Amino acid sequence: MSFVNKTCADFVEVLASKESVPGGGGASALVGAVGMALGNMVGSLTVGKKKYAEVEDQIKALMIEATGLQEELLRLVDKDAEVFEPLSKAYGIPKDDPTRAQVMEDALKLACSAPLEIMRACAKAIELQDEFAKKGSALAISDAGVGVVFCKAALQGASLNVFINTGSMTDKAAATAYEKEADELLKKYCAMADDIYNSVVAKLR
Repeated sequence: MSFVNKTCADFVEVLASKESVPGGGGASALVGAVGMALGNMVGSLTVGKKKYAEVEDQIKALMIEATGLQEELLRLVDKDAEVFEPLSKAYGIPKDDPTRAQVMEDALKLACSAPLEIMRACAKAIELQDEFAKKGSALAISDAGVGVVFCKAALQGASLNVFINTGSMTDKAAATAYEKEADELLKKYCAMADDIYNSVVAKLR
């Protein structure tokens, strides 16, 4: 089942239900895609304007990257649901089943994969938002600001879906590696997103 092909109303309805997917990871990916789309919107409103002719080629290149990230994040909405399914089933294995521990461990590692991919994509999206905010049409600067807020939220949201899984792992080396990458992405890109947001606010007020 593809959640990205549902209507917005249907997606929100199933998100609010007791169904295990989509959850926070898929929602984060969708928010990231929307955030990147807002950056792309800034590009669309910049291209073709005489005032921004000098940066038009740069904006067009940014838009190609942004479109790729939008598509990747939408793909990750469904991938997050796919990688969570084995973990959901693993929780149902009887505790006295000798295979349970290994199945659970493998499922936990798999469940970390999509949220980490979402975080990486959001990090790239935040970098692009910086360029859109600096070079894009001043009339759309607020959209770049909203976009970077969404991308930061998606980054943070996806990180929680990493940490909830690493906390249950018995392979502490793997858990530490996943957490280290997530922490590094959070530290660098939350600060960058805040700087971009603050620069937008300074231009608006």
